Amino acid sequence: MELLTIGAFAKASRLSPKALRLYDELGLLAPACVDPVTGYRRYAPEQLEQARLVCWLRHLGMPLARIQHVCTLEAGPAAREVRAYWEQVEAETAARRDLAAFLVGHLSWKDPTMSSTATPLGLRYAALSDTGLVRESNLDTAYAGSRLFAVADGYGSEGAPASAAAVDAFKRLESDGVPTGDLLNLLSDVVEEARQAVDGVVGAADVTDEAGTTLTALFWTGSQLALVHIGDSRVHLLRDGELFQITHDHTLVQSLIDEGRISPAEAASHPQRSLLARALGRGTDSTPDLRLHDVRQGDRYLLCSDGLTTVVPGDEIHRVLSEVGAPERAVRELVALANGCGSPDNVSCVVAHVVELRV
Repeated sequence: MELLTIGAFAKASRLSPKALRLYDELGLLAPACVDPVTGYRRYAPEQLEQARLVCWLRHLGMPLARIQHVCTLEAGPAAREVRAYWEQVEAETAARRDLAAFLVGHLSWKDPTMSSTATPLGLRYAALSDTGLVRESNLDTAYAGSRLFAVADGYGSEGAPASAAAVDAFKRLESDGVPTGDLLNLLSDVVEEARQAVDGVVGAADVTDEAGTTLTALFWTGSQLALVHIGDSRVHLLRDGELFQITHDHTLVQSLIDEGRISPAEAASHPQRSLLARALGRGTDSTPDLRLHDVRQGDRYLLCSDGLTTVVPGDEIHRVLSEVGAPERAVRELVALANGCGSPDNVSCVVAHVVELRV
């Protein structure tokens, strides 16, 4: 069959001659022959399928090195590679979307003390952490203060000091002022301080096992709650009678659910359900989810370690948050429910109710 000139091939493949020359230099799409005198490239018609694949993958935004790998694969593995790439893009896009939402909310935030019409809101809160019925020691840390609410679930031989160190790093938010327009930078700095504190604890102990902690925290600005989330502890919100989980677990199993490879029911018994994708610890991804939440009077927030959510059904959590008025009673009842279910893990809860301040 007659070879195509580079111009004809470019038109048929929807790739420019310049792109074709680049792909030849990279070894991605070599011409069928090159004139030894003029250097003019010619392509075989059967190369069009690969060229069009390259074109579509470039439209997808895939890097050239990864395209080169895809082009070496059979159809089935190539499809899986494209799917894996796009799942990565969607995860990165979701993280950027959360960051964009944080920035929009933060930049448009107005100090509630500047408004004469805004209803002043405050928080009633309580925290409780329990060893549970099976573990010998408590590796969790739970904290509730006037502005900071946090749960950290430690793991490994230094899990307890790691979780305590992470929460301690965040406690400075209780007293430090937040300069206008600097909340995002402040939270990022504190996450880094928490990471260094955990690394210091683990490094000083010279442990050989994996050790670290999750960290999930809410910081009260006066009208909004800033969420910082790393790991698989959770935040639930009860609003208008409905219970929402407002965090996304950073676990291997959750990524398999997101990809449609397993169902939530299958995840409950998955052998690697406790394997974290993000955490504070040596060699781990400590990238936090950051988000701002507008609060309403009557909102009820629950921060908890997975020692609660893995054994206590969601409808029971909903009942406690709906019916138990005092946060102190709520955290005690939630821990009691976990212990009543056998409590194979440590259990930590923080409950915060948004209330109108009486002035």
